[in-house]
Amino acid sequence: MSDKKAQTRERILKAASAALIQRGPAEPSVGEVMGAAGLTVGGFYAHFESKDALMLEAFKQLLSQRRGLIADMDSELTGEERRALVAAFYLSRKHRDSTEQACPIPASVGELGRLPDEFRAVLNEHIELLVAQLAASPEDADKALADVALMVGGLALARALGPGELSDRLLRAAKSAVR
Repeated sequence: MSDKKAQTRERILKAASAALIQRGPAEPSVGEVMGAAGLTVGGFYAHFESKDALMLEAFKQLLSQRRGLIADMDSELTGEERRALVAAFYLSRKHRDSTEQACPIPASVGELGRLPDEFRAVLNEHIELLVAQLAASPEDADKALADVALMVGGLALARALGPGELSDRLLRAAKSAVR
């Protein structure tokens, strides 16, 4: 792949990622994504075979980036300390309100049942890898899994409520429950 083609592909993926974070993988159109990338729809199929293929790749990339942030954390932290630190960021107003560099799961989870099975497979793999990162031991895995569910659900509800007192309270309550 030429450098120019690779750069164009990355622009498309970046635009798809932003749309996915805000509205999930099903709603954004190819035209919207290409427009956000500063491109015309005509060039789309030179890079991706379908909208689902684009959104799946963006989903994988975003989830991998999220795990990368956790991998960069201090390896000396216990699982509980690691989860508390992740919750402090994940369940923050800044993360709730972010339109970039945010977790795509809250916007995507409700749509996954209507998308190709590959989306669920990617989410399944991500959750398993994430739990392994957040659990100090195999015995700690169920607590880590519950904390992941609490964080994703808490963030999804807080985003649905939008900025405001109830949303802020929800973030604080979920963060407190993880600790």
